[in-house]
Amino acid sequence: MVEATVYAKDCPSRQLLDRIGDTWSVLTVALLADRPLRYTELAHRIPGISPKMLTQTLRALERDGLVTRTVYPVVPPRVDYALTSLGRSLLGLVDALQEWAEKHITDVVEARIAYDSRD
Repeated sequence: MVEATVYAKDCPSRQLLDRIGDTWSVLTVALLADRPLRYTELAHRIPGISPKMLTQTLRALERDGLVTRTVYPVVPPRVDYALTSLGRSLLGLVDALQEWAEKHITDVVEARIAYDSRD
């Protein structure tokens, strides 16, 4: 068993916190909440993500056991991504982050303007 403390520099729990707190990971997990999606569906629903970053994000989520990748033997090839039960356990946190960000964005923008105008 691994002793977990996110404050330890080399602790795997810190790496996991980095993964699940990453913008692209949060958005990907949120989009997979309702149903499995294909790579192109994810790419279209996450404006601004590069193909390389989406691929890296999906691979990392799969490696961490949060997402499954299913390849169907058809032509052209079809690949679906879906949340695992471990990935689904993140949905409450992801939903809370999204809700908080949308609820408080006006406050954050106002704080940024006030900060930037101090000079």
